[in-house]
Amino acid sequence: MKTKRILLFLLVGLTVLQSAFAVSAQNGGPLAIIMTAEGPIMPPMYEYIKRGIQTAERENAEVLVIELNTPGGNVSTMSEIIELIGNSEVPIVIYVSPRDAQAASAGALITMAGDVAAMAPRTVIGAASPVSGSGGDIESTMERKIKEDMKAKVRALVERRGEEATLLAEAMIEDAVAVTANEALDAGLIDFVADDTEDLLQLLHGVTVDVRGETRALNTEDVQTRPLEMSFIEEFLLLLTDPNIAFLLLAIGVQAVLIELSSPGGWFAGFLGAVFLVLAIYGMGVLPINWFGLIFMAIAFVLFILEIKTPTYGALTTAGVASFIIGALVLFNSPGTPQFQRVSVPLVIGMGIFLGALSFIVIMFAIRAQRAPVRIGMESMLGKTGTAIMFQRSAGQVQVGSEQWSAEKSADSEAIRKGDSVEVVEVRGLRLVVRKK
Repeated sequence: MKTKRILLFLLVGLTVLQSAFAVSAQNGGPLAIIMTAEGPIMPPMYEYIKRGIQTAERENAEVLVIELNTPGGNVSTMSEIIELIGNSEVPIVIYVSPRDAQAASAGALITMAGDVAAMAPRTVIGAASPVSGSGGDIESTMERKIKEDMKAKVRALVERRGEEATLLAEAMIEDAVAVTANEALDAGLIDFVADDTEDLLQLLHGVTVDVRGETRALNTEDVQTRPLEMSFIEEFLLLLTDPNIAFLLLAIGVQAVLIELSSPGGWFAGFLGAVFLVLAIYGMGVLPINWFGLIFMAIAFVLFILEIKTPTYGALTTAGVASFIIGALVLFNSPGTPQFQRVSVPLVIGMGIFLGALSFIVIMFAIRAQRAPVRIGMESMLGKTGTAIMFQRSAGQVQVGSEQWSAEKSADSEAIRKGDSVEVVEVRGLRLVVRKK
């Protein structure tokens, strides 16, 4: 019996020691933080990557993997992200994924800035020619300056990868060239083509990187991974840079403010309109838009107001809808604007028709109100409903609105009792003639 107790004690002790060792190994093992940067390169994306780098440095991660899928974006934001990557104390791997993803335009340069660059199969990188802040073609002199500046920047990023990679990177800027993952690998522009993140981490083991002048060999064997997702605020701000969202916020915001101005006294429409306009201005502030389009949109809303004040039976409304559609397309869809930063044409047309229909409905109600006979005094009581407070046989008292009236039952009414709902059908002096409703 004593021997069995000793064996049981030893078994429990070994189990506890094994669990403690496993926890210790897990806590002391290498850590890889995985980020998912999907969407346009805009200020919210910069904040997300900045937070990821700070987290990786604070937790002494072995490597930070940024899974990138972007159609491009703001050049200044791209430069800030590249600066973050260059000053990071943790090795950063840019991994274009998942399959069929892209690192286009600004995303291509961010990929090249990584300590290690990798792509998933069937992904694309390139087409990094810049456009102006208004979305149009850049004037020849300015275009040459911007392209030469970007080519110098990209040479500094990829010269360690060899001449072929450098030439390909410059062609992406000069001629908007785009290549597949295998083509980029063959040119030496990237380091690996990996099926997924797990495959990538296996390929990274033992790879030597230069982090702020210090040569370091990556240890990703038995690495522990931890995802770092975008926060709600980061996702929300990134959503505001969607041209379709910015357009809807602008259209609804202006309409809400106009409703408040046309019938002052309330606060909800004005408050909602102001909030929507502030959010729209934030989105438009980072999008390549042509502000000239706002003139046409302003004219459209002026025409809607004039139609309400001086009805022309749809003429001004039709002109307003046309001006609204033209203004929105000029604002967001100027020539040279990248496709992913253009507003949906069906959305613009549909919103224009909706606002025109809304304006027309308001006009019809206004005309009906003008043509309706004016009722004042006792005549205004006709058709109103109330409640019987006390009724005996054919007479009693009713409450209509906040007032009590003497009343009598109409000849065609059913018997009225206390609490019944009644309708005023006639006014006789200071008495109401009512019937059961």
